[in-house]
Amino acid sequence: MVGYNCVVLVKQVPDTKRITGDAMKEDGTVNRAALPGIFNPEDLHALEMALGVRDRCGGTVTAVVMGPPAACEVLRDCLGRGADRAILVTDRKAAASDTLATSYILSCAVRKLGDVDLVFCGRQAIDGDTAQVGPQLAEKLDLPQITYAESVEAVADGTITVRRNVGNGYEVVRAALPVLLTATDTAAAARPPAVRKVMKSKKARARVELAAAIAEAMPDADEAARAAEVDRRAADLAGRGLLIDQWSLADIDADLAWCGRDGSPTKVHRIQAVVLTGKGHKTVEPTDEGLAALVGELIEDHTIG
Repeated sequence: MVGYNCVVLVKQVPDTKRITGDAMKEDGTVNRAALPGIFNPEDLHALEMALGVRDRCGGTVTAVVMGPPAACEVLRDCLGRGADRAILVTDRKAAASDTLATSYILSCAVRKLGDVDLVFCGRQAIDGDTAQVGPQLAEKLDLPQITYAESVEAVADGTITVRRNVGNGYEVVRAALPVLLTATDTAAAARPPAVRKVMKSKKARARVELAAAIAEAMPDADEAARAAEVDRRAADLAGRGLLIDQWSLADIDADLAWCGRDGSPTKVHRIQAVVLTGKGHKTVEPTDEGLAALVGELIEDHTIG
């Protein structure tokens, strides 16, 4: 069994099914505190695709998320579904990154991982729907890319064969490794988390999470004592394989000029709330005559026909 090093880039996104008037800030950025965070749906398909390659061919699956400490929740989900390693890329200087800055930061993280054979992403995130990060990342890493991937047909002899969705059908393409794939929602659904893995992974923590918990538990301790306790707990988790790796922008050698708001050419010009209101209603009799009259009115005002 050859084995391939797979990286899956995942994202915690606001649950767009629960949009409220507080969902956006005045500067045009998403108010993530106002919405519950969920695992980006198409990233789950990408994770399953990577796990499938590992199960068939051997190797490893590393899940990487860029975001605030709360994004560790999706990393624990990844571990519960079978990922071998989890990495949180978090830094206040990365806040307000658009797709260009995000793809740059993620490219630095993938490069830091070193020998990578396959990079998997969801086609797009539901909080932006741009589908830009995957292709931009492939360009920055100088990798061939296969978008709209539905399934990995084969990986052998330094090449991968993939079926990709083309809207009204599919095509089968082949590319040399390493390669980046973006998975669509027509790909295989994610496997359910395994109970034993969930019981273990729910204890996994990043250092930033440990620091927050210790600050709450030791409010009267000085900074040195808290830091020592973080080190102790982190060492304990690492020994049990439960420490989520945490990287800052400095850790991945990212140029700050390309990160965050400064590295994001996309600017929000204006936000406009659109409120749809009803203008009364009309009762249609449930008879052939009533329906015929309704169709006639719809044709007359060009709603249909």
